[in-house]
Amino acid sequence: MENLALIESFSEFKDDKFIDRVTLMAILEEVFRSALKKKFGSDDNFDIIINPDKGDLEIWRNRVVVEDGEVEEPNEEISLSEARKIEPDFEVGEDVSEEVKLIDLGRRAILALRQNLISKIHEHDNTTIYKQFKDLEGEIYTAEVHHIRHRAVILLDDEGNEIILPKEKQIPSDFFRKGDNVRGIIESVELKGNKPAIIMSRTSPKFLEQLFFQEIPEVFDGLITIKKAVRIPGEKAKVAVDSYDDRIDPVGACVGMKGSRIHGIVRELGNENIDVINWTNNPQLMVTRALSPARVSSVKLNDEKKTAQVYLKPEEVSKAIGRGGHNIRLAGQLTGYEIDVFREGVEEDVELTEFSDEIESWVIEEFKKIGLDTARSVLEQDVKDLVKRTDLEEETIQEVVRILKEEFED
Repeated sequence: MENLALIESFSEFKDDKFIDRVTLMAILEEVFRSALKKKFGSDDNFDIIINPDKGDLEIWRNRVVVEDGEVEEPNEEISLSEARKIEPDFEVGEDVSEEVKLIDLGRRAILALRQNLISKIHEHDNTTIYKQFKDLEGEIYTAEVHHIRHRAVILLDDEGNEIILPKEKQIPSDFFRKGDNVRGIIESVELKGNKPAIIMSRTSPKFLEQLFFQEIPEVFDGLITIKKAVRIPGEKAKVAVDSYDDRIDPVGACVGMKGSRIHGIVRELGNENIDVINWTNNPQLMVTRALSPARVSSVKLNDEKKTAQVYLKPEEVSKAIGRGGHNIRLAGQLTGYEIDVFREGVEEDVELTEFSDEIESWVIEEFKKIGLDTARSVLEQDVKDLVKRTDLEEETIQEVVRILKEEFED
């Protein structure tokens, strides 16, 4: 058959991992019918026979025999004399099937046909990849580092699919080399043009939850439920767990003997400090547990405003707030309450906002970020420690301390 190179061009797709025989035949027929429409104006009277396994096809045009000189539609009708050149005993009104050779379509049409075929196959592959990874959204996936860019790491899986791990989706301590295997969750899959953009994340709380599913058998089996997980990637995380089986200690099962079970998760997350907490429907008790390792003396809730006033002994306050304010921030995210910390037994204290005439609002916000929202809470801190924990200059902090001391001395 003519144009074997063209036939080979679609024969090579028969082993495509994303395409089945029926779909391949449908794509091939669609491409050839498109070429026939351009050439003859219509493809309704053509039969296309395809054998993708052999890389073979036949195109047959069906026309009706009419009297000489009465041909009105050359694509659908053939004159009696022309028909008898094909078969001498044809009569008017009979159907004639004539094979159309690929070379009859013209060289340009053949080149366009090949390009259209490749485009359709790739479009189908991309759609299949999109559907495959769309179903994997929220699941852990492993791929190998292929290329490292300034704003992202490009990964390839075993089938050569490209996965993007953006800089902002990486844990701050992450460091990758080409060839490293990387785990994360498939966070989103979008079609950009005809190409799927697969985004991986290692900072999502969902990644932490899925690691629990992989590493803790009781979570995988459904005996322990993860109610909520919050995290500051690479720094600290809190996970609330529950079990419907009273015989199971959900916290103990997740942590393991001397932290043996959770150690693999901590290592995967760049030594992220993970607190596992027993879930409860009692909001007061939940706030108390969320602030661990601090020991809370009492809690006053305002359910309408979703605020919690937590009272602790002075030596417990720094534990409740945590380094960089991480502990109190995560406790608030876990419980859904805005938590304010108060020192038990300290009667006189003033909100920092009361000093807004003397202290700039952005400075007050810096202190609030690390859980310091009262005058005494600031005065009890070491100045050099505050310099490390905030973005404030030492001179600014000393000026604030001077203002606050004057208030209490007066």
